[in-house]
Amino acid sequence: MKPPPFTYHAPRDLTAALRTLREVGAGGKVLAGGQSLIPMLNMRLVAPAHLVDINRVAGLGGIGREPGGVRVGALARHAEAERSGAHPLLTRALKLVAHPVIRNRGTVVGSLVHADPAAELPAVLAVLGGSVRVARWQDGAAVERDIPAAAFFAGPMESAVLPGELAVSAWFPSLAPGAGCAFAEVSRRHGDYALAGVCAVVGPAGAARVACVGVGPVPVVVDVSAHAPDWAAAARAVREETEPDDDIHATAAYRRHLVGVLAERALREAAQEAENRGA
Repeated sequence: MKPPPFTYHAPRDLTAALRTLREVGAGGKVLAGGQSLIPMLNMRLVAPAHLVDINRVAGLGGIGREPGGVRVGALARHAEAERSGAHPLLTRALKLVAHPVIRNRGTVVGSLVHADPAAELPAVLAVLGGSVRVARWQDGAAVERDIPAAAFFAGPMESAVLPGELAVSAWFPSLAPGAGCAFAEVSRRHGDYALAGVCAVVGPAGAARVACVGVGPVPVVVDVSAHAPDWAAAARAVREETEPDDDIHATAAYRRHLVGVLAERALREAAQEAENRGA
């Protein structure tokens, strides 16, 4: 399989990248890790007229701890973020992403922009209340804006990044002091997309939130603080908030049942971690 024809651009700095993206508009796609984009090109699921490769753009990499959280640059690879241990929930989620060879090239920010509702990282950003920073070239200068997770994921494979914009980093807020976290999912084979998954954050005072994978068009975030510490009741509340679809891998009923099981499991694990930290 071969991709459809496109014009290749390889800017060397952010200004050139943003100018190129402004010029190509909706006809352009950004190449960072390419672990989702290249297969989609080869299968002719997307056919951009322009491919803008940002791998040579200086200043877009790195993972940095800042007051209140962790900022991940657009060229930071999954494997780099996993090894950094910069954020406990991000680290746990990344261990579940595909296989090491994919994580060596795939990027954290690219996964967020791809906005696959069956992927782990959008759920992590959503449950933490993080954001994605995007930039565009406007009036002779780079202009940035931060898009909160609640507004970033617009639908399956659809994010709030507009034509001409480049996602330059993602912000993952730190866990509250004494909070615990967990990520639980079930897939048919190791490395496959999950049939359903749940990441959970539980605070020492009983504040609890989950984000669900694979049971809606975007990550499904549910605040279950009112049910703590009755995690079985919390799981029932989570199940009621999901809207999974039938597909060749599982029925909607099975996914809804599974997400309840995983929610209770993740909440119990996160609550135990919070208790251990408070001991």
